Amino acid sequence: QVQLVESGGGLVQAGGSLRLSCAASGRTFSRYPMGWFRQAPGKEREFVATINWSSVNTYYADSVKGRFTISRDNAKNSVYLQMKSLKPEDTAVYYCATNGRDYASGRSDAGYYDYWGQGTQVTVSS
Repeated sequence: QVQLVESGGGLVQAGGSLRLSCAASGRTFSRYPMGWFRQAPGKEREFVATINWSSVNTYYADSVKGRFTISRDNAKNSVYLQMKSLKPEDTAVYYCATNGRDYASGRSDAGYYDYWGQGTQVTVSS
């Protein structure tokens, strides 16, 4: 079993920055791919970014490319999402996720991931 806990959300003005964190349990976290997704009210959950176990491969949704950066610290069992130049349309609940499979690649489809955190709210005011 893998447990994920997100933190770092909040209210920020457009153009501002936030850094989300996701703390994971599990002895082999360092081997798992990790993803960030978000869900706005009335919309489906959408992919934001993913990172593989070694941090060599990262992949972003077009809507956040160049503004968001995913990273991880395997020594701290944590993955991060640095968000800059935030826009009102970035407002959503942000979730981290993993499939708990050693050395698997990250993917953009939510169905690929088996474990999810409870989410953290990000609100960007105009």
